[in-house]
This record gives sequence, C-alpha cells and structure tokens, in this order.
Amino acid sequence: MNIIKIMPCLDMKGGRVVKGVQFVDLRDAGDPVVNAQFYEEEGADELAILDIAATVEGRKTRQEWVKDVLRVISIPLTVGGGISSLDDMVELFNLGVSKVSVNTAAVKRPRLVQEASERFGKEKIVVAIDGRRNEQMTSGFEVVVRGGSTGTGVDAVAWAKKCEALGAGELLPTSINRDGTEEGYDVEFTRAISNAVSLPVIASGGAGTLEHLYEGAVLGGASTLLAASIFHFRKISIRKAKEYLRSKGLQVNL
Repeated sequence: MNIIKIMPCLDMKGGRVVKGVQFVDLRDAGDPVVNAQFYEEEGADELAILDIAATVEGRKTRQEWVKDVLRVISIPLTVGGGISSLDDMVELFNLGVSKVSVNTAAVKRPRLVQEASERFGKEKIVVAIDGRRNEQMTSGFEVVVRGGSTGTGVDAVAWAKKCEALGAGELLPTSINRDGTEEGYDVEFTRAISNAVSLPVIASGGAGTLEHLYEGAVLGGASTLLAASIFHFRKISIRKAKEYLRSKGLQVNL
C-alpha cells in the first residue's frame, strides 16, 4: 500500500498567500513564510507554491517568494506558475526547488515535458492539469489553461496519457468546478486520471473535511492530497488529517 502524503498549497499573489473559489474571489490567507514554517512543523510531507498570476500577467515565477520559503523548510517544494522554458526550470532547481509544475506552457508545447524529463529526470517534472466538466469531451472533462480562464478543447484524460508518454513524473489534476468550494474533491475527475496512467496523482480542488481527504485517496486513487483552504484557515490540522487517514487504514508518515 502506498504511503499517502499531505501537501498544503500556497497560492501566491502580490507576495501573500491567497485563496479563492474556482480561481476567483481571492481572499488573503497569510504570509507565505509563516505558513510554510507552520506546515513543516505540523508534519506536511511536501509543500507547493503556485504563482497564480504569473501566466496571466505574462511573467515568470517570482523567485524571491520561492527563496524566502526555501529558507524555512526542509521538506520537498514544488513550484508552479509562469514556467515556460528549461531555463526557467534551471533557475528554480538552482534555488533548491525539488519539482517544477507546468501547465499552460505544456499544453501549448507538449515537447517541453519531454525535454524537461530528459534533462532533469522525470521525478522532477509535474504536469498540472486544470480540468472542468464538459460533456463534449470523451472523458467528460476538458483541460483549461491560463489560471482556469481559457478552454482548450483538449480531453483531460487523453492529455494525461500523453503527459505520461512524454515523460512526466507526476500529475496534478485540479477540478475547476470544485476549487475552493470545500465540497470535496471531484473524485470522478481524479479517478479518471489515476485510472488512465501509472504515474502518482495529486488530488486537488475542493477538500473541506477529513472525509474528503480519505475519498481523494481511496475513491480518487491519489497518492498525494493537496489542500489549501482547510489548512490556511486552520479548519483542520495536518496532524489530525494524518491521524484520521491512519484510523481508516491508510498508511501515512506521522
């Protein structure tokens, strides 16, 4: 049985952690350094930073935010937002980032995934797949880009399979329909992705209760559970989440 990991996510804008609903209506969720330090002390297995405005604003990830967080943690850090070239990745890896997450740039030029995997190793390459329900797609889910604002006409499950073939090491599907709602992961979406590939899958978008975390792992087939709102607003502690998952028979690192 896989060890289930917990990954808080710091959505960044203007130097602050923010959290919205379906990628809009953002509200402040604190200082990134304070949050990062708190989550490591609480037992987070990994941490993510997503510069949510970078692609829309046509710029790279703000490295100063990454540096500040890296100074206070020792757990693996995944960084996404505005990463569109191998040079961007080199800069982040040189800072000490463990993995990079690509989304819009990979959809625009899929070969970027292959080039990155060949150069840095697949274990360092995460492809984020923002998806929304669309009955016109074979799987029922469409890939969206540019912070969830633009449809692509690409089937999310077909894209996941292509990312695996190109050399991605991990997939991060986020349900736009559920993001920030705290109504639970879209486990159909997560399961559709996890069933289609042999890669580790990170559940994302909508966790609001302990039961939702369990469902992400068991019904969604995810090996990592990403959450933001429930941790940022201190509704659930990482320790409590892990104890609950263990009580339900899942393996976690306490």
